[in-house]
Amino acid sequence: MELEQLRAFAAVAEEKSYTKAGERLYMSHSTMSRAVSALEREFGVRLIRRDNHVAGLTPEGEKLYEMAKELLDMASEIEEKMHSG
Repeated sequence: MELEQLRAFAAVAEEKSYTKAGERLYMSHSTMSRAVSALEREFGVRLIRRDNHVAGLTPEGEKLYEMAKELLDMASEIEEKMHSG
């Protein structure tokens, strides 16, 4: 699990679209899809439901999203504090 994979997953969860999430993070749809698929393989669970081009979260995806947001917020805080001296 890498932070970039979690960033991609969180963006898909928030945008409910691989394409919109990719645009937000300046990544291609396929890069976003690969990141989420890698997390699904690593954890052995489905994280995203794909219904009529809308990417909704599974119950496992909801759990991961909540934890990922906390971790990503902490990572941002670390970056800010380390850069500000």
